[in-house]
Amino acid sequence: MSTFLKVLLIILAVLVVLLIVLYFFGRKMQSQQVESQKMIEASSQQATILVIDKKKMKLKEAPLPKQVYEQTPAWGKLMKVCVVKAKIGPRIVNLICDDKVYQHLPMKTECKVKLSGIYITEIVKGAVLTEKEIRKAQKAKEKAAKKAAKA
Repeated sequence: MSTFLKVLLIILAVLVVLLIVLYFFGRKMQSQQVESQKMIEASSQQATILVIDKKKMKLKEAPLPKQVYEQTPAWGKLMKVCVVKAKIGPRIVNLICDDKVYQHLPMKTECKVKLSGIYITEIVKGAVLTEKEIRKAQKAKEKAAKKAAKA
């Protein structure tokens, strides 16, 4: 056997082992996600909120309790999260939401949402932004960023 063929077989064997490991790791992560999703749904409750502000920022910079940052895994600390500043009753609180919810959540408007702790899972009732309004808001942000860069 030539050395090229031996090297090719070793690389192929390593790739097969890697695929098997990734398959089982993926199944484990999927089962954990299903369990956590069930827990989120079980503890969710409806609330009427008034969205004051919404931003995407790193978890360390977000105005959230320290306990949230401490309990987050290392890979999660590097990601940006969608933070919503909202008024629930007389209190102003900072909430985290899913990216899909973040895009459709209207500013300066009351809406009913499902909350699970400090996590917004979905918009139940209220003014939901359409795709056209979302694109319009993104263009306005881009124009504002260009003006700020020029100044």
